[in-house]
Amino acid sequence: MAASSDVHVRICGQEIIKYDLEIKALIQDIRECPGPQSELMDLNSRVKEKFGQLRLRIENLEQMAKEQDKETDKLAILSESESHRKQMLSNQTAWRKANLACKLSIDRMEKEELLHGGDASVRQRKTTKESLAQTSSGITESLMNISRMMSQQVQQSEETISTLATSSRTVLETSEEFKAMTGTIHLGRRLITKYNRRELTDKLLIFLALALFLATVLYILKKRLFPFM
Repeated sequence: MAASSDVHVRICGQEIIKYDLEIKALIQDIRECPGPQSELMDLNSRVKEKFGQLRLRIENLEQMAKEQDKETDKLAILSESESHRKQMLSNQTAWRKANLACKLSIDRMEKEELLHGGDASVRQRKTTKESLAQTSSGITESLMNISRMMSQQVQQSEETISTLATSSRTVLETSEEFKAMTGTIHLGRRLITKYNRRELTDKLLIFLALALFLATVLYILKKRLFPFM
């Protein structure tokens, strides 16, 4: 049960790290967003969703800490959850700053377009958007690779725990078999000892009976052969 609890805590921590990386990548996208406002709103919507998932997993981690039997484990998990919560607050501050910078940049670019016709700016925006799309695609792929690696680590941990549990059961069963064999050996030893004692007793009785028989025969022969003695 303790090993299973450790696995759940580790999985929760890995998911928190994954959401944290995704939020940082989205904040960077917001900083570099050239507009329009609809694209910025879409990025903010995705950030809000990730923050909601992150907050839920941190609360789950805190709940797991309260369920720990050992005080040291409880304090360690609470410390970890507090660190994640501080990082989340730091990300929220960075998100607000990125939004402010992006809105100012978009406003400035829109003013420049109005003043200079906007043709060159449109071409530059298109190029920038393509570059950002490639960067975003690369970040997404990296996050997916990290997620796959985390999943593989969790699967390996579960397989290791399963192997340990099987080995433990095998050792326990072997121990029980040895105990049963030991009991059988002790019983056999007692039976052999008892049998040896009974055999000695039987030999002694046979010897006494034979001696009595011989004494009787000798007495009868003496009376027959020497009646006056």
